[in-house]
Amino acid sequence: QVQLAESGGGLVQAGGSLRLSCVPSGSSFSFNAMGWYRQAPGKERELVAGLSTWGKTNYAESVKGRFTISRDNAKNTVYLQMNSLKPEDTAVYYCKLDHYWGQGTQVTVSS
Repeated sequence: QVQLAESGGGLVQAGGSLRLSCVPSGSSFSFNAMGWYRQAPGKERELVAGLSTWGKTNYAESVKGRFTISRDNAKNTVYLQMNSLKPEDTAVYYCKLDHYWGQGTQVTVSS
């Protein structure tokens, strides 16, 4: 059974940065589709950033130029670097590898 462990969330002031990490267990690190999603209170879950096994990335318009998704095969980790954070980035962030979901990590950006 594959489980995803997310970390790196927290409280940060507007303009600050956070880096989220996602580490899978129970499987070799050979996922075809990797992504970070978020869900704010009262809103639907949305794709923030995606990364294919071939290295193609895609981002939500609202985070382009501020967020970067990457992977480190040696560390079996997928990252989401978030810079210039805004209060509207506040949400629970979820890692998804193929069809597996993490439990979510809270990101709160204060104004």
